[in-house]
Amino acid sequence: MERPRIHLDVRSLYDQFDQPVTEFDCGEKCRLHNPSGKPFCCDICHAVPVAFSQEWEYLRLQTDLWHLWRGNECPEDESNPDRLRSQTPEHLLLMACKGPAFCERNYRASSCRQFPFFPYITSDDRFIGLSYEWEFESTCWVISHLHSVTAAYRREFIQVYDDLFTRIPNEFDSYAGASEEMRDHFASLRRRIPLLHRNGKDYLLSPQNERLTRVDPLRYPRFGFYRTESGS
Repeated sequence: MERPRIHLDVRSLYDQFDQPVTEFDCGEKCRLHNPSGKPFCCDICHAVPVAFSQEWEYLRLQTDLWHLWRGNECPEDESNPDRLRSQTPEHLLLMACKGPAFCERNYRASSCRQFPFFPYITSDDRFIGLSYEWEFESTCWVISHLHSVTAAYRREFIQVYDDLFTRIPNEFDSYAGASEEMRDHFASLRRRIPLLHRNGKDYLLSPQNERLTRVDPLRYPRFGFYRTESGS
């Protein structure tokens, strides 16, 4: 099946989405817990990036950092590559890079820039803020330290996705589906969803009725390696 064509100025997208998530390199926090010594989000054996088809067309002409994901980059990974491909929206491509030691920040894919967040879409189709990829709760330092996310990053994220959703309706539909899946998952755990709202405030969202409760971001839960750590 031919992939849908989208109209995207990739360099402009990257320039508008260039703020770091935190004021420091959060990868230095999590890589200490990864046997490979890499930040989890930069380790293809833990997280496979995606890119719009036009991103790939741009990146392959600008740098040798990226290649299309083959599914054999991690020999010890017994997961089924076909399953991941089937779960990937048709307007996106699975990618792999040469690793964090060779990272070129100007040529990070959009999925690298957004990690660990995704746009939260309500059941009545409103984009109200950022939530996170919950599969990475136990490994991602940022997820356990949401208070460290800068206001500048939050603003850029929202502005970029406001624009992308007008250009790429499939992108909105994909995240609406991801948000519904998150509601189901958190409801099964009887947990509320952390939400960095587009109004600049922080909330817990009920997965049953989407009621919002203001929260001090320092009170968000911690997970995995970070549950018992001292300090910020």
